[in-house]
Amino acid sequence: MRYIKKGKERTKEDARALRSAVSEIIENVQENGDKALFEYSARFDGFVRDSLRVSEEEIAAAVAQLTPEETSDLKEALYNIRSFAEAQLRTIQDLPDFEPAPGIHLGHRVLPVQSCLCYVPGGRFPLYSTALMLITPAKVAGVKRVAACAPVVHGTGSIHYKTLAAMHLAGADEIYAVGGAQAIAAFSYGTESIAPVDVIVGPGNQYVAEAKRQCYGQVGIDFVAGPSEVLAVADDAADPRVLAADLLAQCEHDPNAKAILLATDETLARTTIEEVEKELSWLPTAATARASWDDYGEVVVLDSLEEAVRTANDYAPEHLELNLRDPEAVIEKLYNYGSLFIGGNTAEVFGDYASGTNHTLPTIKAARYTGGVYVGTFLKVCTHQSMTPEASRKIAPLVNRMAHGEGLEGHAEAAKRRF
Repeated sequence: MRYIKKGKERTKEDARALRSAVSEIIENVQENGDKALFEYSARFDGFVRDSLRVSEEEIAAAVAQLTPEETSDLKEALYNIRSFAEAQLRTIQDLPDFEPAPGIHLGHRVLPVQSCLCYVPGGRFPLYSTALMLITPAKVAGVKRVAACAPVVHGTGSIHYKTLAAMHLAGADEIYAVGGAQAIAAFSYGTESIAPVDVIVGPGNQYVAEAKRQCYGQVGIDFVAGPSEVLAVADDAADPRVLAADLLAQCEHDPNAKAILLATDETLARTTIEEVEKELSWLPTAATARASWDDYGEVVVLDSLEEAVRTANDYAPEHLELNLRDPEAVIEKLYNYGSLFIGGNTAEVFGDYASGTNHTLPTIKAARYTGGVYVGTFLKVCTHQSMTPEASRKIAPLVNRMAHGEGLEGHAEAAKRRF
């Protein structure tokens, strides 16, 4: 393994200060409810709304601002996302009756959570695609109350019209103009105008991520997400211009985003770096993309495809691209990634917007233990059992003996009374 370009080690932010600041926000919302939310709106957003909940009139006005092409694009992307979520749902089935022994009837039901919050970040760009990615699988799963929220455009008191329209088209039942750690606290514990939810999903800045971490347990979450990542594995069949574009597509998200190229050909690696520099010379988002690429971009030359696969598994990236002559040959060897993009035709950005898979994915090595948001994020698999009198009498002595062995005499007696 040879580094042609090595990124900096991620610096540890002042975690203690972040934890303290977020804890203070959560406590304030718990104690003061809507009053705290309005105070944070004045401080962070430069505007205080009359109501945190978005009205039907605001939604209609946002939808009316869309051009016919924008409306068509949102609906086409929504169709693909919904279709894939529905296909996934069909693979998650009830197990009505299984008998490990005669008369012992076991099973499970697949049940949706009753309520969720879909947190759609604002920040540098109106990320309306995230509204589609979060709300759609929740609706397909059958969640009865799907709430959505997003920060307002600073100084306006309004969610960006494209984000608001996307929330509506995806089917959100309630929409709120509130963001940040205070939004996570509000939907975790409830306020006068916001009822708490069962699950919170969606990405956000470091304050949102820390608030989700601190509120977990009071509320379910998808995962704690960090800056966006892409890792491309490429051989000499890859197009360096395409690779450069894919790497910078992630870099423009955030100065802390990370783009990595694992190449089995040094000429390709060096040419890709040249193409990155060319694109940065004209890219409108070059200020952000340049900071990310200079600080965290990595280009590594591997001696073999096998070594590249091992390295990719070690990175456990959010997005993993296989820009290879024969990508199918390595798929079974890969096991740590948020979402996989197979072949040079399959741009990672297609998954960001419209192909149908979800773009809310694990980062900072969380792909070692979880996948991304999908219809199953909003489902619970709940078991049940029943027994015939004969089965009950047969298993009771076994359970009685095991309970005695653990010293739990109340357990033993409960079993004994069945025989």
